[in-house]
Amino acid sequence: MNHAYITGVGNTPFGRLEGLGTLDLMAQAAKQALEHAGLKRSDIDGVLCGYSTTMPHLMISTLFCERFALRPNYAHGMQLGGATGSAMLMLARELVRTGRCKNVLVVAGENRLSGQTRDSSIQTLAQVGHADFEVPNGASVPAYYGLMASRYMHETGVTNADLAEFAVLMRNNAIRHPDAHLTTPISIADVLASKPIAEPLHLMDCCPISDGAMALIVSAVPGADVKVKMSGAGQAHLHQHLTAMRNVMDCGAARASKIALNEAGLQVSDIDFLGIYDSFTITLLMLLEEIGFAARGGAAQRVRNGDFSQHGVLPLNTHGGLLSFGHCGVAGGMAHSVEAYRQFTGQAGVRQVKAPTHAFIHADGGVMSSHVSLILSREA
Repeated sequence: MNHAYITGVGNTPFGRLEGLGTLDLMAQAAKQALEHAGLKRSDIDGVLCGYSTTMPHLMISTLFCERFALRPNYAHGMQLGGATGSAMLMLARELVRTGRCKNVLVVAGENRLSGQTRDSSIQTLAQVGHADFEVPNGASVPAYYGLMASRYMHETGVTNADLAEFAVLMRNNAIRHPDAHLTTPISIADVLASKPIAEPLHLMDCCPISDGAMALIVSAVPGADVKVKMSGAGQAHLHQHLTAMRNVMDCGAARASKIALNEAGLQVSDIDFLGIYDSFTITLLMLLEEIGFAARGGAAQRVRNGDFSQHGVLPLNTHGGLLSFGHCGVAGGMAHSVEAYRQFTGQAGVRQVKAPTHAFIHADGGVMSSHVSLILSREA
């Protein structure tokens, strides 16, 4: 079976981008990715598009292809919540490895901040809840995560100050990225003093709503410079709704990561760069601990030790993550893979770490419902 490589990436800034809709943003990111990969539109024979809440079109992939002057042999739109971006990359890998496609454009974007009201966004996202048992009770996504956080903190002894460590780390990382949404410095005290949203989560424990887009190209032939191979991938889906979650210690992340690591022939100890989904501080902490990058209840201590910092032993979300780089839907989760690619290829500027050998990317959709793990490796 063939290998699959990431050969180009592109993105818009994240934040409030007035006057730009879903297709505008996607086109900007896709144009940048094509130029970066040195490819023409006619070279793209596969297109995967993430859903958009501000443009809920039934055929978003072919709609985008028409707008961007593409005529692929394969086009597909995908919906898997926050896991969509990584799931699209996993599918792109399979399309390339099986010989179905040579160059797959993976793209998503949305004007989620400027294109809809806050209430509309909250109402749309809340639909991940159970239609009979959760949504009618007025729950929101932060409420679902707040309930889960309460249980996890009870089980492990994790504190609000522990969660705040991750908000501060992500903000410090975002400050070094020119396209990040939130770049005002914050402290642990600031996080703890921020407005309560859904106890135990405060405002700064939650990612912002952003406009923005991301694009990556997955190819059968590696780029001319550093070869970034997609060496492993795995998924797990143990529940959809919070009320069906059996155990906060086993959400599916460990299962997905085990599949990906086994496929790549690697162990957790071989990973030297992390891109972990962080819609809330509790999301990031729980994923790190379940997958095995920290002991239960011990992730915050690794932050305090400097392990997850830019020049630590395991740099984490050096672009600032969803918590500070921003979250515009599917593209927000794709930013973790884009950042990993730039770190591999030495294009991260002041954020640059020692060139990674193996990066671990993980995303979740819903309320820790759908999990996708990816392994990216530098090929000699």
